[in-house]
Amino acid sequence: MTVRMSAGGAGGGLASYEEGKLERPNWTGQTPLSRLVGALISFKPLYSLLKLGARQVLISTAEKTNVPWRAMTKEILESDVYKEMETIQNADIVYPDYYLNPFHAYDEGNLSWLAAAEVEAATMSMVRRAIPDASSVDEANEIVRGNWLNAIEEHHQQFSGNLKIRDILDIGCSVGVSTRFLADKFPSAKLTGLDLSPYFLAVAKYKEKRNPQSSTTFQWIHANGECTGLDSQSFDIVSIAYVFHECPATATINLVKEAFRLLRPGGTFVATDNSPKSKILQELSPVLFTLMKSTEPFLDEYYLLDLEKAVNDAGFINVQTRLTDPRHRTLTATVPY
Repeated sequence: MTVRMSAGGAGGGLASYEEGKLERPNWTGQTPLSRLVGALISFKPLYSLLKLGARQVLISTAEKTNVPWRAMTKEILESDVYKEMETIQNADIVYPDYYLNPFHAYDEGNLSWLAAAEVEAATMSMVRRAIPDASSVDEANEIVRGNWLNAIEEHHQQFSGNLKIRDILDIGCSVGVSTRFLADKFPSAKLTGLDLSPYFLAVAKYKEKRNPQSSTTFQWIHANGECTGLDSQSFDIVSIAYVFHECPATATINLVKEAFRLLRPGGTFVATDNSPKSKILQELSPVLFTLMKSTEPFLDEYYLLDLEKAVNDAGFINVQTRLTDPRHRTLTATVPY
């Protein structure tokens, strides 16, 4: 079957992608298969091998699709990026316990220079995996990022057409890839990128200096997206891209509540991430989903959470979800006037 819109309206001109037959992959949650994978991952010697294997798969698949992973990483690590840390880092921040877990085959999770140096190549590789028939990263981005941005624009025009887009917040902005795409789509807006990793933010600021977008003003903030400390009702769009699958359910719910607080009446909330209903994700091979779960400690919580309900419960209206590429869903919602 093709993707279905949630209650609240039609999806405009966006393409349709095929859903699987299940509500979520059977390798998640409390299924026997999920428990078996969990038991395998919990065995320390095997976990170490899986982590190494996952990393090797990521790099080799990236470079097979012309993503120069090693060269991009080397360029960052041998640059002056380290000078940005002192202007970015919030020394008073208290990291939530979940954020101190290993992520993506890094023992330090997102709190390392290697993770920060590799994340843009990993993001490019993710986009190529989503659109394997694309001839280039740019072509894949036209679909993955383009459909996500069009979903935001269509939703805002339909439900908040009179609210000018002046201020956009990108929570979990990483090294600023999604932030820069938002800036390109909405060039008159002021962009704020917020992340828990000062390493990621240092790379974001370094990249901004190297390739400035003259028409856009960026601000990079080192803070916890669950409690940002920013003023209430100070943004017209709050975006959270590819973050929720790295969070426990309680953190996801808190992020949604904080987004509601930060948005002006009529503002648009958007979240894009893995889709539980993706046919491709539901049909992943045992090797691939075992490797994936070995580097993503909160995948089960992500797939079990009813995200639409969490967004409704936070006070949002006009909640819509659609597949915007074969692997990812985009949820949009509105703060009522």
